[in-house]
Amino acid sequence: MIPGAPTPPTPSTASSASASAAASASAERLARAALTRTVEPGDEHAGRWIRRYGATGFLERLLHPDDGRLDDTRPHGIRLDDIRAGDTRSDDGTRRDAVTRPDDDALPGRGPFPGTGHRRVASWRLRATAAEPARDLDTVHALGGRFLIPGDIEWPRQLDDLGDARPIGLWLRGPADLRTWALRSVALVGARACTPYGAHIATDLATGLAGKGWVVVSGAAYGIDAAAHRGALAADGATVAVLACGVDVPYPRGHDRLIRRITEQGLVAGELPPGSHPTPSRFILRNRVIAALTRGTVVIEAQHRSGSLSTVRAAARLGRHTMGVPGPATSALSAGVHELLRGDATLVTDAEEIVELVGDMGQLAPARRGPVLPRDLLAPATAHVLEAVPARGPTPTTVIARRAGTHPDETLAKLYELHSLGFVERYGAGWQLTNGTAQASNVRRGGT
Repeated sequence: MIPGAPTPPTPSTASSASASAAASASAERLARAALTRTVEPGDEHAGRWIRRYGATGFLERLLHPDDGRLDDTRPHGIRLDDIRAGDTRSDDGTRRDAVTRPDDDALPGRGPFPGTGHRRVASWRLRATAAEPARDLDTVHALGGRFLIPGDIEWPRQLDDLGDARPIGLWLRGPADLRTWALRSVALVGARACTPYGAHIATDLATGLAGKGWVVVSGAAYGIDAAAHRGALAADGATVAVLACGVDVPYPRGHDRLIRRITEQGLVAGELPPGSHPTPSRFILRNRVIAALTRGTVVIEAQHRSGSLSTVRAAARLGRHTMGVPGPATSALSAGVHELLRGDATLVTDAEEIVELVGDMGQLAPARRGPVLPRDLLAPATAHVLEAVPARGPTPTTVIARRAGTHPDETLAKLYELHSLGFVERYGAGWQLTNGTAQASNVRRGGT
């Protein structure tokens, strides 16, 4: 042995350390599962305390606020039996009342959560005592799902850009790997009460993106969301539905079959534990997850007060690409999109233009231009003579030459060239445009 070298760990020491790490990871997952039922999505107050104490430490301070051993410097741990059972009894066997007991948490420097309001903490505490995380985990596992937390291999790192508003965890159903899929994903969002034009555009964009290997992310709502999911599924593509409820709750009810199809071919994700139902605020907070997961967000039909605009604003705050598809200038359903396009959002009309913005360097959309007409291929001098030929009646060569400002011999040579191409015809001593030329036909004589 090298003098001064550390003593190598014995097998029993290594086994003990491995078991300790596994227990810590299990406690963290169990605590975060409990907190998804305790804290509303996007609560930055809770996120700040989770960052400070850790999930287990934060939950322990909620369940045992009177434990004098808990201070800011104590390593965070958790009593797993307390979490599983929701036990709130003191050491003497009496039950604590988490709602009516005096609470000084809102006072600076006092309580485990200084600066956070009493009512907010009381609400957390009430929910924490009723949480049954082991049961929630069993429920999602029985559905073939799983619960992701920060630090898991499958956890999408881009969600960390949300800071203290980062999801506590994500409940998932579906066979795919969320982290891998999110690397090449685009959000398509818009109005629920969309027009046939909006539904067509959303389906077309989703189909095009799926054909190019991109994952379509949306919220499984009526209208644009549903059209985007169906477009990706129809193209045998990948799609992710981010719900504002539990992943076992099909919402809206009319999309029960669609959501079940997504769980088979794609992924269904949500911040809320099994059995949770949506609320208006949860829809808005869900949108930040859609924005953070994807490389860019496209909005298709949205009024000025549309909730889908919150997704675009969240994407802009996170430094993601923001895009919009224009609609009729007279359509109120496109007014919100047009306002975005007057700002920093980029106008897009097809999948190629979206990929040009969010894809890798060199993935450019094809150049857009109108059709090439036969006369566009003429040499400038020949086209100049053609413009001098009147639309009606045979005209002598000398008159055409005078109108074109060219020599009669040169004009005659160009006229025979135009005749062979089918642009003009000769009548006696004069020339006139062919009927096909007058009608802007692409048909030529003597081949194509």
